[in-house]
Amino acid sequence: MSFDPITAAVDWLDAYRFGDIDAILALYADDAVVECSCGGLKTIAGEEALRAYWLHRLSTHRPTELDELSPLPNGVQISYLTGKGSVCAVMEFDAEGQISFVRCGPST
Repeated sequence: MSFDPITAAVDWLDAYRFGDIDAILALYADDAVVECSCGGLKTIAGEEALRAYWLHRLSTHRPTELDELSPLPNGVQISYLTGKGSVCAVMEFDAEGQISFVRCGPST
């Protein structure tokens, strides 16, 4: 990767904390997939589905602070606190530095 995945994850968390839906969506590749197990397993793909997912998340699970951030071979693992508990997300990035895959759910 020719970009810094840690910086990309921090940018993602900042956009999420500030509720900037356009900045959040700009970080995702066109073919990105999100697998979220918060409130039951959901697979989200496509621009409209991602927008709907993020609008809901912004209204119900806004992060308050970073808990942990660790590099992985193909991306990062980020944990953050919300008013409903801790959430962990594993992010993978494509060659252009955009998020291509996320698996997230409550931290265990």
